[in-house]
Amino acid sequence: MRRIVGVDTARGLAVLGMVTAHVGPDDAWRTTPPGGWSQLADGRPSALFVLLAGVGLALLSGGDRPVDGTRLVQARLRVLVRAALLVVLGTVLVLLETPVVVILVVYAALFVAGAAVLRWPRWALVAAAVAVAVVGPVLRLLLVRHVTIVDERPLDLLTVLLGHYYPAVVWVAYVLVGLAVGRSDLRSARTHAWLAAWGTGLVVVGHGGAWAARLALGRVTELTTAEPHASTSFEVAGNTGVGLLVLAACLAVGLRWPRALAPLSATGALALTAYTGQLVSITLLGDDVVWQPTTAGWCAFLLVTVGACWLWHATLGRGPLERLLHVVSTRAADVAPDALPPRRDTAPAAADTTP
Repeated sequence: MRRIVGVDTARGLAVLGMVTAHVGPDDAWRTTPPGGWSQLADGRPSALFVLLAGVGLALLSGGDRPVDGTRLVQARLRVLVRAALLVVLGTVLVLLETPVVVILVVYAALFVAGAAVLRWPRWALVAAAVAVAVVGPVLRLLLVRHVTIVDERPLDLLTVLLGHYYPAVVWVAYVLVGLAVGRSDLRSARTHAWLAAWGTGLVVVGHGGAWAARLALGRVTELTTAEPHASTSFEVAGNTGVGLLVLAACLAVGLRWPRALAPLSATGALALTAYTGQLVSITLLGDDVVWQPTTAGWCAFLLVTVGACWLWHATLGRGPLERLLHVVSTRAADVAPDALPPRRDTAPAAADTTP
């Protein structure tokens, strides 16, 4: 399918938000807004990144006209092969030992979960997302007390399911929402309005609900906070709402002024390469760019990321890692059956019994 500028733009913002969370300056001392501006990039960009993964899975499998039959098999194979490649890449990035929690192995697991529900209707996807957002945090809290989670072990199943930062048992809700969104007509102004309306409502439910719970209980608990990476129902609702609002705005602007968004949409089109590049850069520059961030360093990361992605996309098209995933997964999914040879009747001819 033809790329959608608004989706790529939202993905570009998610990548730049994660870069900001890693190397951006901290201003937690500010009281307006509470916690400073830097906390806006904590947790929300990665949630948007995963939500857009769901949108991408939907587009890969037909968008608002889901494929079936052989094409569905091909779509699932492409997703599974990409997941396998992401596990390899994620493991390599963890071995760099940067002070950044790498999301890619969990991201791959969420791809596998998404592949299993590609044919679900939108109402089922939304219902499942709500169920996960409500039950997942409670289930994780009950289980995590009885097991040891080590985030430095990316291939450990318990880390993938229950990890401190990206527990799949909760974060799969973002993929389900993204799949439901991707089954809509993303070029329709009506869809943009619905996304904005639902986004606003979920922000109120998430952050407003956490605030109301704190007032009612007189304290903040493990299940009533909306703090970044708390993986509570309130945080999932708030992050989903923010993601839908960002996506609605990007889709609406991208439909009218796509050229104005070219730098950001190029960054989104090369999201995996950009994400990997910033971790390699942190490795080369040293951990101080994370532990002692500066405004100049943060701006340099953003400008180099956007500039390099824009130049590459304008001249060479797909990014190197995106091209690798595309080529390998497409070839692996070439499962169209060959034409069968003409059928031959091997039954013996009946004897002639005419007198």
